Amino acid sequence: MTTIINRAIRAVFINKLQANKVLLLLGARRVGKTVFLRDLADNYFDEPFLFLNGEDMATTAVLSERTVENYRRLFGNKKLMIIDEAQKIPDIGLILKLMVDNIEGLRIIATGSSVFDLANKLGEPLTGRKYTFYLYPFSQKEYSDYENLIETKARLEERLIYGCYPELITLASNSEKAAYLNEIVNSYLLRDILEVDGVRSSSKMLSLLRLIAFQIGKEVSMEELGRQLGLSRNTVERYLDLLSKVFVVYKISGFSRNLRNEITKTSRWYFFDNGIRNALITNFNSLSLRGDTGELWENYLLSERIKFQQNTGMIVNNYFWRTYQQQEIDWIEEREGTLFAYEVKWNARKTPKVPSAWLAAYPLSSFEVITPENYLGWIE
Repeated sequence: MTTIINRAIRAVFINKLQANKVLLLLGARRVGKTVFLRDLADNYFDEPFLFLNGEDMATTAVLSERTVENYRRLFGNKKLMIIDEAQKIPDIGLILKLMVDNIEGLRIIATGSSVFDLANKLGEPLTGRKYTFYLYPFSQKEYSDYENLIETKARLEERLIYGCYPELITLASNSEKAAYLNEIVNSYLLRDILEVDGVRSSSKMLSLLRLIAFQIGKEVSMEELGRQLGLSRNTVERYLDLLSKVFVVYKISGFSRNLRNEITKTSRWYFFDNGIRNALITNFNSLSLRGDTGELWENYLLSERIKFQQNTGMIVNNYFWRTYQQQEIDWIEEREGTLFAYEVKWNARKTPKVPSAWLAAYPLSSFEVITPENYLGWIE
C-alpha cells in the first residue's frame, strides 16, 4: 500500500456520491487515485460494487455493447460502479450517460489522468450529470493530520527538493526518492500526451519542460521558447496546454483592470510538484548547494495554495501582477469581489512593502508577505 494518509477531499467526495450522478476524479499518474478509491471501497462502501479497469481490454469489450439491457446484466444487483483510468474506454461519456439515465439509483465514479481525454469525452454527454474533483500530490493539510509542527518544519527542505508524491513516504533514502522521480519523468509523465495524434516524440516536450523549469516566477515568452526549441509559437502553446491538462504544469496570467501600465499579455508557469521539476533538471542537491531556493519556495508554496483552494472548495481566480515600471506582486487572488495580494519570500530580512502603483490602483485590497515563518496558516 502506497499511503495511509487520508485525502482532504474524502468527506466532500463521498457526500457528492449521489444516485444517477457520475463523480469524475482527475489527477496526474501516481498521485494516488487508485489507492484513494480502494480505500473508499474497503472502508466506506457498505454495499456491493463493480470495480473496472479502463486499461483492461475485457472492460472495453463488455462496455462496447451499448445497450441498457447489457448494462443491467453487467450490474446485476449492484448500484455502485468504479472505473479506473476511464479515458481508455472509447465513447465513455456516451456509455456513462446511457447508464445513469436508464438505471435507477446507479452511482458511478470514474478516474482519469488526462483532462483533455476525460473532459472532452465526458463533458457534453454528462452535462448536469457529473461532479469533478482533482487529486494532487499530498498537500500540507494532509500531512498535518499525521505529523506535528516540529516534524513539518524539519521536512520542509525535503519537500522543496523531492516534492510530495505519495510513494515517497515509503522510500527511506534520498537516492531512492530521486530514482523514483526520474522513473516518473521517464515512464509516466508524457504517456498520455504521446498517445494523442500529432505528438510523435517526447524529446521536444522534455526540452520545453526543462526550459520552463528554469523560469519559475518569470514571465514566459512563447516566441523565445519557440526559437530555442525550433518550434512555432502555436506549437509551443499547444504543448504547454497539453502539459497543463495532464497536471504537469499550470499557467498564471497577469492581472489587470485595464490600466495602461499593467502587463497582461505574458504568463508565468509553475510545476504542480517540486520533485518533478527537479527531476527534469537533474538537481536534487540540498538547499545549501543551490542557487534556486527562492524559485523552489515560490513553486512549492503556490502549488500548495492551489491544493488548499481545491480542498476547501474556494471559488477564486489566481493571477500575478506586474507593471512596465517593474513593480510586481507574486500572487493575486480575486474572490468574493475582493482582491488579496501576496508576496512570497524565502528570506525576508526586510519586510517588502506593498507596491505604490498597486496601492494607488486597488486601495481596498489586502497585502501580505508569506515566509517560512507564517506559511502554514496560508496552506493548511
